[in-house]
Amino acid sequence: MAINIGGDINSESGLKNLNDYLASRSYIEGFTASQSDVVLFSAIKNVPNNFPHALRWFNHIKSFGNSKSKLPGVKKALSDFGVTGGAAAADSKDDDDDIDLFGSDDEVDEEAEKLKQDRIKAYSEKKSKKPGPIAKSNVILDVKPWDDETDMKAMEDAVRTIEMDGLVWGVSKLVPLAYGIRKLQIVCVVEDEKVSIDELSEKIQEFEDFVQSVDVAAFQKI
Repeated sequence: MAINIGGDINSESGLKNLNDYLASRSYIEGFTASQSDVVLFSAIKNVPNNFPHALRWFNHIKSFGNSKSKLPGVKKALSDFGVTGGAAAADSKDDDDDIDLFGSDDEVDEEAEKLKQDRIKAYSEKKSKKPGPIAKSNVILDVKPWDDETDMKAMEDAVRTIEMDGLVWGVSKLVPLAYGIRKLQIVCVVEDEKVSIDELSEKIQEFEDFVQSVDVAAFQKI
């Protein structure tokens, strides 16, 4: 069964159709996140707080951050999912903008470009031989549970089991959200060249029995 939004995805009826579809599914197509999820996620203007299943899916896709473009699958048009109106029109315009009917008049001077690349390579090799300080960042993550019945101690213990070269866990605290729900706010120090925050967030998101979503609350270079 394919999803059919049946109109504007940002309308009440459009979000309801999306919510009903996701009541028994984790993703728009298949069993893993794909470009189909990204297409619909990008079309939604505001967080669907009034639709719990759509909100769960929205926060999950959001947690992929800049990695969304690397998700598998072919990017479809919004009209393939029954989306019409402003979002679909904008999507169509974006596709048209990607087509260059006349090509570029700029001709690259291959010899000059080669000389430039050789200089960049020589500079990089020279600079790489000089040892420098290790770039680190202090990161505060917001780890949100599914509801107020989630065992927050067990969730924190699970998060701290993640080990990566260049990752050190720090202090943590529970911060009230709403309706008795609290989020885990945890500090970590990472070596920038070794640890990707997107990858770390994905690893935390894999504790799906506890974790609904992961957000970066603060990011500071050390």
